[in-house]
Amino acid sequence: MTKTYLTRGISLRVILFIAAVALLVYFLPRTDKNHFVYEVNRPWKYALLTAPFDIPVHLDSVSAARVKDSIDASFEPVFKRDLAMEKTAISDYTTRLNSAQGLNITPSQKNQIIKAIRQIYENGIVSPDIYAKIESGELPSVRFVHDNVAISLPTASYLSAFRAYEHLDSLFKDREVRSALSATRLSDLLQPNISLDTVTTRRLLDDSYMMAMAPIDVKQQGERIVDEGELVTPMIATILDTYEEMAEERAGGQLSQHHYPALGQTLYLIILLAALYGYLYFFRPKFFADDRTTTFLMSFVVFFALFAFAMDAGFHMGFYIVPFTMVPIMIVVFLDSRTAYFCHIIEVLICALIATSPLEFVFMQLIAGIVAIDSLKDLSRRSQLLRTAGFIFLAYSLSYISIEVMQTGTLADAQPRVFGALGVNAILISFSYVLMFLLERIFGFTSRVTLVELADTNNPLLRELSEKCPGTFNHSMAVSNLASEAAVRIGANVQLVRTGALYHDIGKIKNPAFFTENQHGVNPHDVLDPMQSARIVTDHVRDGLTMAEKAKLPVAIRNFIAQHHGAGKARYFYNTYANAHPGEEIDERPFSYPGPDPQSRETSLLMMADAIEAASRSMTDHTPEAITALVNKIIDAQIAEGLHNQSPISFRDVSLIKDSFIQRLRTMYHSRISYPELKKQ
Repeated sequence: MTKTYLTRGISLRVILFIAAVALLVYFLPRTDKNHFVYEVNRPWKYALLTAPFDIPVHLDSVSAARVKDSIDASFEPVFKRDLAMEKTAISDYTTRLNSAQGLNITPSQKNQIIKAIRQIYENGIVSPDIYAKIESGELPSVRFVHDNVAISLPTASYLSAFRAYEHLDSLFKDREVRSALSATRLSDLLQPNISLDTVTTRRLLDDSYMMAMAPIDVKQQGERIVDEGELVTPMIATILDTYEEMAEERAGGQLSQHHYPALGQTLYLIILLAALYGYLYFFRPKFFADDRTTTFLMSFVVFFALFAFAMDAGFHMGFYIVPFTMVPIMIVVFLDSRTAYFCHIIEVLICALIATSPLEFVFMQLIAGIVAIDSLKDLSRRSQLLRTAGFIFLAYSLSYISIEVMQTGTLADAQPRVFGALGVNAILISFSYVLMFLLERIFGFTSRVTLVELADTNNPLLRELSEKCPGTFNHSMAVSNLASEAAVRIGANVQLVRTGALYHDIGKIKNPAFFTENQHGVNPHDVLDPMQSARIVTDHVRDGLTMAEKAKLPVAIRNFIAQHHGAGKARYFYNTYANAHPGEEIDERPFSYPGPDPQSRETSLLMMADAIEAASRSMTDHTPEAITALVNKIIDAQIAEGLHNQSPISFRDVSLIKDSFIQRLRTMYHSRISYPELKKQ
């Protein structure tokens, strides 16, 4: 590893750390006043709190709402009468009536019409919506204010403009008079003269609220407000709100009220993220050394924390909706369970900063995280996510019930909406498959679900391999079975080995006839120079990588294609060429595979299984001794050649692999009992 790479790697981790702390501190909800985190009808978690100054005691929110409802029900709104509009309307209609032509009515009848209209206005005309309230009984009376004196009047005589015209029309029985009302378009001039005085009504209603909300008591300086373990009643919550408001006003915006909390939060977050870095450095150095993995872990933890902050600020019970268990689910799918649980703890402790009930939040999330990891140890089907979501919902519900009973001694105060929010949480978790797909594309990870899908023999590449190279396909299937059994023995990634083995020889599709397992009596290498033959054979690695890239196979699968021969030689053609040119210094490069050598236990295992399976096909003696000798000879030769030097595989792993191969081959090639022939009588 070069010095430049080391410097770049350290710089990246420092930048990620600083950016994570800065983002979390910037978006972390905070308040500029002394603020207690508590819930109504839950125990007070702080020490004894006494009044540092006299605190007025107001009605609690429930009582205040009840009083306001009572005021609203009995309050009479204030109306006003528009006398100028009345006079103008009556005058305009009088002029219209006197100037109209062709009316067969007498002057006396005209005076009766004007008198009736004046009486209608005297009784009062209101808007249609006000009249609807009067008819429904919602507005039996209203007030008028004159010279600062309020007078209450009934609304029974009020009519809408439409009802007023109907009344006038029914008042006159004479046909000529009714025709005159229609001809003079009286309905156009009838307008409301009684309307709501919104300004005065609002002022009087606010005055009523203010009088009703006046303090009902005073907490004297030094008097107890609430003690540790005491239930926070709605009245105590109201006193605490008043105390916080007064404390803020008295503080006058001092420096300590504005800056020290942010400094404490910054230090808190630095400690948590440093703990995560320490875990990765000491216990998962491979993850910490990988830029992609470190970036994934830090960005994923920070993203979910910011998402939780937004949900808590934007939705009631938003914290219960946030699918925190997606963090361990995604990490256990792509990395391992221990890292998943550690990151989940860090995530929970970060978000506990803004939790209303930190004890309840931490307990519920830790239990749910454990259930998520335990129930999803090996994800291979989408249906497992649904099962895990159900288990998580059950874990959340039982945890919430236990906390509720422990703190209050009853389930009477449990909120049904919490279970609804937890149900939404479980539904979101069941959609983790979509997030898994996105993370695979962004960070280049490969999940077990993807490996299972790729291992389907109906996959286009595998189907083409089985059609064009049936011998190679059978060889790949045999290698897959041989290697996956050994992977179980050494604790390697079994599904990765199984899938990688199926694809390791797909490059042979380009020239199937040049590989022994696909030949039928004719060997095209017989007419070629060994160097040409070696080039064709070794090119199946490059061809396989080209096909894998075109098919967008994951990097983890491409590694099996590139590394299953390492940088070793095409030994058959190299030996043939060397024997034909004795004493000549031979350039090994034309006979060597492009490599690199295996970089993981899984690719080392495949290299061993590939060579063992191919060699076992040419055996004539399948005794246990011969099989054991073959396995030891091939694997020991690879180790001696240094092909596994870059792999973390251990001598213990090699011993277990050998034993697994020997047992498997003995089972495959065990002798069968010959069936006796039936003798005819």
